[in-house]
Amino acid sequence: MKVWIENPFDNIPPEGFRPQRYWLMAQAFAQAGHDVVYWTSDFSHSLKTRRKLQCELFGNPFPMRLVKTEPYSRNVSVARARSHRRYAAKWLEDARAAAAAEGAPDVVVVSVPPLSAPGAAFRLRDEFGCKVVVDVMDAWPQTFRRLLPRQAGWLYPILFAPLFRMAKRAYSKADLVTGVCDGYREMALSAGAKSYYRAYHGIDLSPPPRIERRHDGLKLVYAGGTGRTYDLETPVRALARLEGATLAVAGAEGPAMASLRGLAASLGCADRLLTPGYLGADALERLLRSCDIGIVPMDGGSFVGMPYKLADYSAAGLAVASSLGGESAALLSRYRAGASYPPSDADGFVAAVREIAADLHGCRSRARAMAEAEFDAGRIYREYAEVVRRLYMGGAKLI
Repeated sequence: MKVWIENPFDNIPPEGFRPQRYWLMAQAFAQAGHDVVYWTSDFSHSLKTRRKLQCELFGNPFPMRLVKTEPYSRNVSVARARSHRRYAAKWLEDARAAAAAEGAPDVVVVSVPPLSAPGAAFRLRDEFGCKVVVDVMDAWPQTFRRLLPRQAGWLYPILFAPLFRMAKRAYSKADLVTGVCDGYREMALSAGAKSYYRAYHGIDLSPPPRIERRHDGLKLVYAGGTGRTYDLETPVRALARLEGATLAVAGAEGPAMASLRGLAASLGCADRLLTPGYLGADALERLLRSCDIGIVPMDGGSFVGMPYKLADYSAAGLAVASSLGGESAALLSRYRAGASYPPSDADGFVAAVREIAADLHGCRSRARAMAEAEFDAGRIYREYAEVVRRLYMGGAKLI
């Protein structure tokens, strides 16, 4: 089976980052004996810089193709929307050329977001007869509702009607819709999806961390983006009240990071806010394993169902303090691997951290157990590859 996997957003190992969803997915297909091509953007979404890679030198079990992409500086912007449209058109152009030169794919796995890419995949299906799997990473356009003031909420279905049509088309025309959480199942089925399969984010679980009792103050960590989706001000406000605790924010430099440092200075805790920058895989692993609690500080309008961070933190043996409800909160509660707090509530954040601290060693051990049970990349993507193989062979539909 020839499988093409497309996603423009994930970090990639050749740049020094840990393998994420689509890279691990590609590895699983390759290990199962399938012929895999990994398609991604030549622009790094995380770093907002052009990638400079010689793909043929990586020695991977699958080739990687970079699609020329217009840059953008902000995640929420007209420039990003335009970039997505043109990326999809360029990917379709490159994919057609590759199919003509090397043979067409049997299956294309395409990510949402962006919402523009499934349309290109359906064109490939019309021309070459391949199956199309749409994999949902985030609930677009639902997540954009938070951008509107509450009093302007009535404009939401009007302003985002084109995106809703694109989403409905993506889900209803796909041969299979997959996603990162059970919470997206109803969204996909109500939009006309034929079937849905959930696959949590996976992560490499070796080697296991050494979880030791610590007596030198709580060490909190956040690793990820610093855009509007993330409420990092609340943890910084809480830090001022958590005596002896430190908070490391590992993210790209920019206005948001400068603002956090200014806030910490005004609250008298600047010396306990650490900003090491955006870290590669090895440096990030060292940082995570030196900490106690990983934080998932999403804003109140977030539609994120299952973030990468839950797998990252728990695999490193960190307890988790999270503002997400739904499935993420249910997992933390089921495994007693951390605590939840209301979004934008500094008092609630302090209470969650203190709840974890009361049984820190136990929370950390149970978090690692959660990772082993729920986020094992070897199992998750091996099973994903088998589901897609069954789809290609005409097997029974999922529900």
